[in-house]
Amino acid sequence: MCTQNIKRRLRKRKPRCGPVDRRRDARYLGSVTRARRKELWWSGLAALLLAGCRAEAPKSTDTVFVSNEGSNQVELVDGASGMLEAPLATGQRPRGMALSPDGRTLYVAASNANRIEAWDVATRRHLRDYASGTDPERFAVSPDGRRLYVANEDHSAISFLDLASGAILREVKVGPEPEGIGVSPDGGLVVATSEAASTAHFIDAASGRLLDSIPVGNRPRFVLFLDGGRTLWVSSEQRGTISVFDTGARQIVRTIDLAPDFPGPEPVQAVEMRATRDEKRVFVAMGRGNRVAELEPASGKLVRSFPTGERTWGIALSPDETRLYAAAGLAGTVTVIDLAANRVVRTVRLGGKPWGAIAARR
Repeated sequence: MCTQNIKRRLRKRKPRCGPVDRRRDARYLGSVTRARRKELWWSGLAALLLAGCRAEAPKSTDTVFVSNEGSNQVELVDGASGMLEAPLATGQRPRGMALSPDGRTLYVAASNANRIEAWDVATRRHLRDYASGTDPERFAVSPDGRRLYVANEDHSAISFLDLASGAILREVKVGPEPEGIGVSPDGGLVVATSEAASTAHFIDAASGRLLDSIPVGNRPRFVLFLDGGRTLWVSSEQRGTISVFDTGARQIVRTIDLAPDFPGPEPVQAVEMRATRDEKRVFVAMGRGNRVAELEPASGKLVRSFPTGERTWGIALSPDETRLYAAAGLAGTVTVIDLAANRVVRTVRLGGKPWGAIAARR
């Protein structure tokens, strides 16, 4: 159609002087059609590129909840795209978080408000507040979803909180500044770490009886049960070690030392830990080491590490375990790591002081 219009215009053209120059007209026609073909080619390429971009756009599958102790809110990040969503306004200094066993309720420790808040994951609605004892930092949800075991940092105690009644059933006195806490998969054992005493406390969940207190590395931060609860890992922030326990015997069977693998000037620390469901990969937040280390659980050897923001404290796996999220308090960021490609894919800037992270299915 375009070529016919140009030909008609050529027939109507009058020469400025002399006879009609057919060769000049042919050159004119050729240059116009070439320009048109080039225009169409670029338009087609652009359409293909746009279609490709649409096809490769990440599908939204999970929401990352990031407690921000600097802004008194829980930030919401789309795990696939990194887009920010409306935050949850919490009590002062939100830190530890956990999901209910069915994944429908998010619990948040508002440390300076002395409470645990319950939020609906789907609607983002504030459901309830629980008086938790003073200065709750971390806590663990019982496997049946009926209790919270709360580390009250400035009270040197673990509170057993009944979620149905909201009552604190008992307090178990432990060493100063308890922080790390975990409950065994069968619900029978609670392990809490005393940050100031560098001790792991073993507590019977049914009776609240303190079974044992065992020294570990300096400033223990996190508790991770593996192998159906038969193995227990306790991380040490200052020393950069992980004490590996035979849970039943309540004995340290080996110590994983991260320091030899990171000889640079950055401090070597071990803070929060997460394992994939098949327990073939364990990830360790390295605090002021500004990295996340991946360890092979059987040998404890370093597999690789990922650069993250300054002071990486909390980490979380996506529900499908294709991504890892790392919250960095001094950088004010969350780093998103692709676990299939084993590379950092984006950094999401939040501001404030991100502390912990947990991801829930949409």
